[in-house]
Amino acid sequence: MKLKCIIIDDEPIARKLIEEFIEDVDYLELVGQAENPTKAINLLNDNIVDLIFLDINMPVINGINFLKSSKNTASIIMTTAYAEYAVEAFALDVLDYLVKPIPFERFLKACNKAREVYETKKQVAQSPQNAGDHFFIKCDNQIEKVMYSDLLYAESLMNYVILYTSGRKMIVYITLKSLEEQLPTNQFIKVHKSFIVNREKIKSIEGNMIHIGAEKITISQNLREKVLNEILKDRMIKR
Repeated sequence: MKLKCIIIDDEPIARKLIEEFIEDVDYLELVGQAENPTKAINLLNDNIVDLIFLDINMPVINGINFLKSSKNTASIIMTTAYAEYAVEAFALDVLDYLVKPIPFERFLKACNKAREVYETKKQVAQSPQNAGDHFFIKCDNQIEKVMYSDLLYAESLMNYVILYTSGRKMIVYITLKSLEEQLPTNQFIKVHKSFIVNREKIKSIEGNMIHIGAEKITISQNLREKVLNEILKDRMIKR
């Protein structure tokens, strides 16, 4: 199975270079390219896209604003001449951040990450989420079984996620956004841009802090009302 990808970049020379790099990676398939995000909309609507190579400084709408407004679930690899946007980009769950001029070795390393994320998504998606009690995920070159009841919370770390279970922690190649989309929503909830928690493991809530075991996890201010409503819904005994 090949990862279907598109290029969004306003520079023809940059698009051509990435196109040539893609041709040299046997598990990638280029399905289209566009000179800005607005012209990529049809590509995204008409194709299943697994990976986007995205520039930042483009006319009409830049790459960062496109990420903020897009609901597409494809993995994102930034390809830009501007290193100063890296922190903001990783906060938006990009998979990797490549600064031009891009060496092929660095490009290939980012693509290998994308393949691992793709394989992990498939493993999680194929696990029986509705009736099942576990999922499988790739960690340290092996496929690990994780019981939903053992997963306490997940923490985003750049383009990795740390899974904290009752007995260990696992570092996996997947974005928090992708993990959130594939975990059962009746059991797990995003409480902060960097944290998803198992609502059944919550011991107490104190102000903006959730207590899970010995750990304290901050509830994001902009998510607080939604999170409390979801967690306490139909379970809060009132006076």
